[in-house]
Amino acid sequence: MMQDRVNYFQFDRGDWGNFSADDHVELTQDNLNQIKALNDRISLNDVSEVYLPLVKLIKLQYQQYLKWQDQKAAFLKMPARRVPFIIGIAGSVAVGKSTTARLLSLLLNRLMPQRNVELITTDGFLYPTAELKRRGILNRKGFPESYDMEALLTFLNDVKAGVDVVESPVYSHATYDIVPDQKQKIVQPDVLIVEGINTLQLPSNQLLYISDFFDFSVYVDANPELIEKWFIERFELLLDSAFRDPTNYYYSYAIGDRHQAFKRAHKIWQDIDLVNLNRYILPTRNRADVILHKTKHHLIDKIYLRK
Repeated sequence: MMQDRVNYFQFDRGDWGNFSADDHVELTQDNLNQIKALNDRISLNDVSEVYLPLVKLIKLQYQQYLKWQDQKAAFLKMPARRVPFIIGIAGSVAVGKSTTARLLSLLLNRLMPQRNVELITTDGFLYPTAELKRRGILNRKGFPESYDMEALLTFLNDVKAGVDVVESPVYSHATYDIVPDQKQKIVQPDVLIVEGINTLQLPSNQLLYISDFFDFSVYVDANPELIEKWFIERFELLLDSAFRDPTNYYYSYAIGDRHQAFKRAHKIWQDIDLVNLNRYILPTRNRADVILHKTKHHLIDKIYLRK
């Protein structure tokens, strides 16, 4: 067992599936295909054997959270107020975080229809490309310094404070940039899922962790060699969909020499994304409450639960 997992219970997929919830959700494979990332895979078996037990655990945590909020309000002799429950989803680029986040959002919305479950990605808090260029850090996009951490922390603080409407910037994976004058409005969430590579990272200002705002967190894990394979597969799919759109970030790669494009993709992984993973993302894995470990074909084979 890896050193950073000694404080976790380890379950094989079959054992974890024995904790399956009593809840039943009517889903089809088409439903899952609509929410999965480009080259990710998710099956109905994954839902029943991995995600429904995980949602059951989250619901138990949420129930305890609501009880504690009521007890705290009673102790302070104050009216109870809505304090959103925040779930963080972390992991490497191309590991399948967005699929996990969307699926949890879908399941929680279906199984808690009386609650408002919202989802955002921290990509929206990346500095715009022009600002990254001005700072000379465009080649470090995704690294901690490429995020407007003050804005992200303010956003999370406002959510926790119960501000009725909180706005998040919107990021486009087509243009590879922040969308000007467009915001995602988060309106009175009971549960907020926050997905991104930086959700469990070390403090940006030595005073506050992003994860200080989280009530539950999940890290999606896999061997870096597998993640690189998925990164290249995703790159190829993006090329195939970009060659008709000159505004697409991948357009120049799509219409150019394919060999050179893939050579560039491998270099981006080795020089940027793998470095970011090893230095800043992987060290945060042991901050998660649950680690979902993937093997070939995006199959979750092991689940780690913090003791």
